[in-house]
Amino acid sequence: MDEIQSEILCLCDGRQTPRHSRTVQFKCDCSNHTDVAVSFDLFGTLVEADRPEEPWTAVADRLAARDVPVPDDWEAAYRSAHREYDRGREAPLDEHVRLALASRGVEVTADVAREAVLAAFDTPVRERPGAREAMAAAREQGPVAICSNCSVPGLVERTLSRADLSADTAVTSVGCGWRKPHAAIFESTAGALGVPLSALVHVGDDARTDGGAERAGARSVLLAAVPLDTVGARLREGRL
Repeated sequence: MDEIQSEILCLCDGRQTPRHSRTVQFKCDCSNHTDVAVSFDLFGTLVEADRPEEPWTAVADRLAARDVPVPDDWEAAYRSAHREYDRGREAPLDEHVRLALASRGVEVTADVAREAVLAAFDTPVRERPGAREAMAAAREQGPVAICSNCSVPGLVERTLSRADLSADTAVTSVGCGWRKPHAAIFESTAGALGVPLSALVHVGDDARTDGGAERAGARSVLLAAVPLDTVGARLREGRL
């Protein structure tokens, strides 16, 4: 399965909000006193989310509920690529669904596709141990960002609401157009927080994607090395 289709089976979104002028301040391991801003990955880091085992079926059900005729070979249409994207670019799932339907002669509005896709993936979520404490510790001195790979518009915001978590800004791949580990999404996150890339610390669980912050010129903190339930205390003690 190609890159586009593999991403279609995971998921999420969000919009970039205006930049803030304050920053989170703490000391890093290098013992220099540095002004930094903190961003968190969402799925797999702050929350765990249930995802449909057969996403094409979940989407089909939500389309049918909106009186959209679902093609008999919908699974094949859903699992096929219908346009090319540059490497690192996000493939918005609602756009993919519209193109998949169009390939079978079914036209649907952008709003209907967006609503159906969001409903299909708006599933129960569970806050991970340490998530609230880590975000609170970061927020004590300034704004906090979510930096998330998510191809479903609105899902990051809906997930934060479901988990009763809040961030000052959410930068998502579907919102900015680029997926982690591409540098552009980390640049957007730093910009939203009003700091240079060198002052951004990104906390996440995936070495391949979240580790891209390091390669982009920011700093990555991976949960394999620093468990989430220790991040809050480390922030407060200035030893993250």
